[in-house]
Amino acid sequence: MGFAIAGAVFAFLSVAIGAFGAHVMADRMSAEMLNVYHTGDQYQMYHALALLAVGVLLHLGIGGRAMHWAGWLFAIGIILFSGSLYVLSISGVKAFGAITPIGGLCFLAGWICMIVGFVR
Repeated sequence: MGFAIAGAVFAFLSVAIGAFGAHVMADRMSAEMLNVYHTGDQYQMYHALALLAVGVLLHLGIGGRAMHWAGWLFAIGIILFSGSLYVLSISGVKAFGAITPIGGLCFLAGWICMIVGFVR
């Protein structure tokens, strides 16, 4: 149930991060950077829910090794994709945007692994 716990933690953090952005950072960021921040938060929640699903599916014995990889890729994707968008939006350092696509590729690879886990 490790992935389910990770999913719950990431979902909790997504709610907290979203509230922080809406109530604290909204007046301190440009509209463009606030949108970047919220994009990171949305994708964090989507993939936190995917991690919860991975944890439940593995607990039920569905998906095997491919599903396990999906969980790791979703978790790494959250850190790289959402994390880089948070840092970019708060710091304004555009170089962090170069990390975002790597996280996006992790998300895509995680969904492919999930598909493979269902097919096998």
